[in-house]
Amino acid sequence: MSAPRLPDPHFVQSNGIRMAVYEQGSGFPIVFCHGFPELAYSWRYQLPALAAAGFRAIAPDQRGYGLTDAPEGAENYSMRHLTGDLAGMLDALGIEKAVFCGHDWGGMVVWQMALMHPERVAGVIGVNTPHMPRAPMDPIALMKMAYGDDMYIVYFQTPGVADAALAADTAKTMRFFMRKGGMTLEEFDRQPPEAKNLALVAALQSDEALWPGELVMSQAELDVFVETFKRTGFTGGINWYRNFTRNWQESEGRSDKISVPCLMIMAENDVVLRPAMADGMEALVPDLEKHLVRNCGHWTQQEHPDETNRVIADWMRRRFG
Repeated sequence: MSAPRLPDPHFVQSNGIRMAVYEQGSGFPIVFCHGFPELAYSWRYQLPALAAAGFRAIAPDQRGYGLTDAPEGAENYSMRHLTGDLAGMLDALGIEKAVFCGHDWGGMVVWQMALMHPERVAGVIGVNTPHMPRAPMDPIALMKMAYGDDMYIVYFQTPGVADAALAADTAKTMRFFMRKGGMTLEEFDRQPPEAKNLALVAALQSDEALWPGELVMSQAELDVFVETFKRTGFTGGINWYRNFTRNWQESEGRSDKISVPCLMIMAENDVVLRPAMADGMEALVPDLEKHLVRNCGHWTQQEHPDETNRVIADWMRRRFG
């Protein structure tokens, strides 16, 4: 079976880098922002569906990923850079405002777009990733206290170490990440503490036969990710994680309130980005709709593309049609 294709990319200069941009359709623009370890290709089911619904669907490979430039130095991957890339992309495409839809790390970026570049944001859609208030202390210190040094985000902080571990066998790494959850949240919560510390790199290096769940995509689709990350490595994406502290420091004094229309799509069995994390979002996002995708793990738009597309297209038609 052949893998679904994206339209051929075109390239824009934005914020000092060359970005690969994939587009389909016309109408009010919606920008899809991927997470880790993903690509614009993660939105391969959304671009044609939203184009067919009457919208201009746009998905970039973001800084450090795919065909987009990957500058050296972790300091070049802060939220200021990531949101600046998207604002510059709008400039290059002649777009004043767009709806921004983000999954995983892309979700963090699109919520921050609404705070850092509010004049460019017509609406926000979070997929799994909720908008949360600024942490009371350095997020890395909080994660270390909660989960320990092996928790993947804490582990990612040391330059070069996780990069090498993930790149040692790219195909195995992508098979590890791109899986359905394999258990419900209730089943996960009954696991012993050492099985719940999110030590993903240690789990990656375990016996593959013991991994729960099945692949969330076909082998042909997985091969697209594998071939890309074999070429690029993982450092660009991991560098996003190396800016948690910097982003927290630079956000001091900034309002967390978002005034544009927003949609929050949650996945019932995402053990990292749990649906309950979106509880109370209305205090920061007054114009908010929520939708829960049942029997779904972390890779929502790829695991349940039809439902994801239907919910996004319905909301877009009502709010921006």
